[in-house]
Amino acid sequence: MVVSVKNDTRLTSSQSFLCAGFAGLFSKTVTSPLEVVKIKRQVGTFHGKGGFLQTFIVIYQNEGLRGFWKGNMVSCLRLFPYTAVHLTTYKKIVHLHMDELGFISQWRAILAGGLAGVAAALLTYPLEVAETRLIVQNCRQRTYIGAAHTISKIYRNEGLPALYRGFSLTVLGAVPFSVGCYAVYMNLDKLWQEPSFRFTPLQNFINGCIAAGVAQTLSYPFETVKRKMQAQSSRLPHFGGVDVHFSGTMDCFMQVIRNKGVLSLWNGLTANMIKIVPYFGLLFTCCEMCKQVCLYRNGYIVSPLSYQPTPGVDQSLGPNELEEVRRYWKNRNFGSRESSFGNRW
Repeated sequence: MVVSVKNDTRLTSSQSFLCAGFAGLFSKTVTSPLEVVKIKRQVGTFHGKGGFLQTFIVIYQNEGLRGFWKGNMVSCLRLFPYTAVHLTTYKKIVHLHMDELGFISQWRAILAGGLAGVAAALLTYPLEVAETRLIVQNCRQRTYIGAAHTISKIYRNEGLPALYRGFSLTVLGAVPFSVGCYAVYMNLDKLWQEPSFRFTPLQNFINGCIAAGVAQTLSYPFETVKRKMQAQSSRLPHFGGVDVHFSGTMDCFMQVIRNKGVLSLWNGLTANMIKIVPYFGLLFTCCEMCKQVCLYRNGYIVSPLSYQPTPGVDQSLGPNELEEVRRYWKNRNFGSRESSFGNRW
């Protein structure tokens, strides 16, 4: 099976990047409380030992409302370089494997997505480690203050390898995540029985939730172990609050299964599943709304609230080409008016 991978050429590269970036910032900030609960449950701190709802209560009692937005600034800072590297790498890999008609096999697209995710994670992984440490700590008894302080303190006390602890799990987890996400998302046209460019914002909301739900469930055990490895440190009180002590990746898997059971690898999945609905729904919907604003600004549609094409505008033209056409007709009309004005005299 093959799929078409074509970008909307009516947007500039900067507009596409800003649409994705703004949508990501908005979605992450809104769903930050669920992310905090999920990570607390994954690491196994005392906050997350009583179940999903109890974790919310314990965090609020011990840290107040601001405890639900710990690490959100770091997460948002990580978003822009991650998105830039991910999109750029994905496009380059896809274009290498695309045929002359713009088609690529489904599995090559899946591979491209996985490799792009790994490349983006490699660049931004220290920020992810900092995010985990900031979330796990009690914000009323802080060890770390902000992204720069966290990264520099980890580097000074634990060395550079600590900033990449657990990265191998990102690589391993990218396989089930990519298979789940891209395989589902690329076949959603069959579910709706219409091409993807006709999807409404509501359909994009549902599509994002289905794809992310399947993908993250498959890759969740890798993320759980990764978060434990990021959080553990002999220099922190209670080894960073991790519920098991281990010496490496495989030992962490074994310790978790031996002491907590296999299902504990999915601790926090409830918070993650609940988070997926608003996060990916808002991500795709907000991105589409930003795209509509840009298309309206570029002159392709009649309103930022509708995809109705502007009459007389060639939708195949790029933004720069359309602007040149506009200037041409504007100058031509201005010249015609000058000629008409001169003939009167």
